[in-house]
Parts: sequence; C-alpha cells; structure tokens
Amino acid sequence: MIDQGHVEETGRRITLRDVEEENWRAVADVAPFDEQRGFVAALAARYLLLSLYEGPWRSLGVYADETVVGHVMWGRDDDGSHWIGGLLVDRAEQGRGIGRALLRTLLGWLAAQPDCWVIRMTYQRSNVAARGLYESLGFVPAGSVAAEGEDEEEILVEISPAAARRAAAEGAAGAPQGPSES
Repeated sequence: MIDQGHVEETGRRITLRDVEEENWRAVADVAPFDEQRGFVAALAARYLLLSLYEGPWRSLGVYADETVVGHVMWGRDDDGSHWIGGLLVDRAEQGRGIGRALLRTLLGWLAAQPDCWVIRMTYQRSNVAARGLYESLGFVPAGSVAAEGEDEEEILVEISPAAARRAAAEGAAGAPQGPSES
C-alpha cells in the first residue's frame, strides 16, 4: 500500500493499493462520466488489461479510506523515466479532490524511488481540467506525442523528483491544500 497521508475534501484518506484477487472487480468497474470518455477509457478494466499484457504498466486501485474510488497506473520506461497513466476517478466520487490527492500520493512515492530522475504523463490538448490539475502540481510541458488511434495529439508533461516531493509535501494531512480538483 502506498500511503503518503493525503486526504480528499471530506477527510477520507487516499491510499494506492495493488490490484489483487479481492479488489480487481471493484477497480475494473470504476467509470468516468460519459462526457469524459473522450479522454479516458469507459471502464478501468481496459487499464487493468494493459497492465497485464502491455509493457511496463502496473495498475493500482485508488482508495478513499476502504472504498475503491479510482484507478491509476505507473511504469518505468527503458530510459529510466517514470510514467503515470490510466488515471481515472469514478464518476460518483469526482469533485472531492481525489485526483489531486492520488497524484500527490503517487508523486511522493515515485520521487522516493532511488532510480527516479523524471516523472512523465500525457493528456489530450482539449482536456483543460487535466492541464490545470497537472500544472498546479508542478508538471511542465515537455512536447507532444501522437496518440495511438486518436485524432488529437497528446501533450507530454513532466516533473522532477524534487518538484514532485514538494507537491506531495504540500498535500500531506495537516499541510496547506491547493484548489480542489478530481
């Protein structure tokens, strides 16, 4: 379990846990709002399959206390860069700061890995909410990439381990919190 002491707006503690036999169904059922399906998969189940069959991805269930509220993946590329992908907060749980808390939790953990030199992720150019969240945490633009099977290019953003540690520390329980987003 990855626990950096972050809480969402109603006070529930956000932790990231391996997807295992007892929780895979709840994680697989995580679904966004219909209008968000242009940015993310319709169900977290797609990301679970990617973790099983494609590349370096590892899926994590996102918990608020003991309730599954989302999914996120992380991976380490051949060049040693760490990546975040498959970030999805269930539609019933959005608007409570879960996305911000889960990113701070994962950023703190990734930045603490001894071989971490950069953390990267992508988002679709038209996903204004994602851009605002990532920029507020310290991610900076680093280029763009053609999205596989998509019409729209994706924006590549990255954050240094030092900046990731600062973002994680700002959101720890008892520390000042930034604006809420999920």
